Amino acid sequence: MSTYKLNIPLTEAAVRELRCGDLVYLSGRVYTARDMAHLRARKLLGEGQPLPPGLGREGSALFHAGPVAVRSGDGWTLSVIGPTTSMRMEPHADLLPLLGVRAVIGKGGMGRTTRRVLRDWGAVYLAAAPGCAVKHASAVCAVHGVHWLDLGMPEAVWMYDVQSWGPLIVAMDSTGASIYDRVAARAKRVERRLVNGWLSL
Repeated sequence: MSTYKLNIPLTEAAVRELRCGDLVYLSGRVYTARDMAHLRARKLLGEGQPLPPGLGREGSALFHAGPVAVRSGDGWTLSVIGPTTSMRMEPHADLLPLLGVRAVIGKGGMGRTTRRVLRDWGAVYLAAAPGCAVKHASAVCAVHGVHWLDLGMPEAVWMYDVQSWGPLIVAMDSTGASIYDRVAARAKRVERRLVNGWLSL
């Protein structure tokens, strides 16, 4: 296991060095997107319309999260931000290259389509600790704006800067490896031992 301090925008070369179990600290611009934002982005891209500024930038980092923010003068102050369940965004994994995303951050992992996209495109899935919304928010230096607020605060796309945000765990890397597969395989081994022990009684 290695520890990396990376700056956004991320390069493909830097991302392809990461392996499952590594720890990552990110600095730079991050944006959020959940279900509704992915659907709107897909619609715009399908119609050949431009995305809002900041989306689609090569080397970007996308956080599956719905923050709580409050108005602060003409801007916003981000109070808390915690990861949401990433598997909900699995149907939109094909958008990652179109959005220039090199790092997806969330909780719970993603599926086979994402695994293939991460391998072919050169990206990673980083696990952010759930239940630590205040801790994650403490890494935010500035909120640069919000797009699609008509979708509601959690579903809007928030753009903000982070400094040394982490530790984030590389849970799915660009080789096709996944810590979720390892955990599932270990659980099955334990299950077999338990069942065999019960049957031998």
